[in-house]
Amino acid sequence: MNDKQTEIFFQIHQSLPREGPGSSESTKNAFLKMIDLPQNPNILDIGCGPGIQTFDLASLINGKITAIDNHPVYVDELKQKVFHKGLSDQIEVINADMFALDFLNTNFDIIWVEGAIYIIGFENGLKQWRPLLKLEGYLAASEITWLKPYPPDELKEFWNTGYPAMQNIEGNLQIIQNCKYKIIDYFVLPESSWWNDYYNPLEKRLQIMQKHYHDDAEALEVVNMAQFEIDLYRKYFDYYGYIFYIVQKLSN
Repeated sequence: MNDKQTEIFFQIHQSLPREGPGSSESTKNAFLKMIDLPQNPNILDIGCGPGIQTFDLASLINGKITAIDNHPVYVDELKQKVFHKGLSDQIEVINADMFALDFLNTNFDIIWVEGAIYIIGFENGLKQWRPLLKLEGYLAASEITWLKPYPPDELKEFWNTGYPAMQNIEGNLQIIQNCKYKIIDYFVLPESSWWNDYYNPLEKRLQIMQKHYHDDAEALEVVNMAQFEIDLYRKYFDYYGYIFYIVQKLSN
């Protein structure tokens, strides 16, 4: 995308509840898979976006959360939300790049990544972030995953272009083991996790922008691609979905 199209992309996503499929129920479900945590766990929330899962985690622990994102608008907005909720002592929000995280002398009890690990790649994320975890620390990540073989051609072409590294469940479980983690559990996010806080508000935003940019071909290209993604899920939701993988580091 050029600069203008990037600007349109962020206009589309500005102030949405979520930047990807998820739900408070799924966040809590994944968190409860982790046992024997310290009383006040230290969490790194990577790719926090608007931070809805950050606040869900804050309601589940008494520990510290470091939330990072590389988009300044998300960072600034989340900082304001944290301040107004009176959680500044518990949540620190940092503008940082997930490709180059530098937390000297900090080892986290939990690394949390909802709908964002695809940016760096599932395998790369597991490898690069492993040194940031304490021994027996946990990593929880939701990752786009094939659920059925032989997807229709238009769906396969879309994801081969957008995320060619996308795996099925068995492939991701093998990656987890190859990266020296123990598999604790995994589960499929329900369809409602795609619609309630993500695709439904996103589609309403797209309808507004289609009217606003009706004579702007560059802008409409970005808007229509986002709508195409929603339409694909509506047609082929049984072929792919987000899986929450909960894993544990057992050796250095």
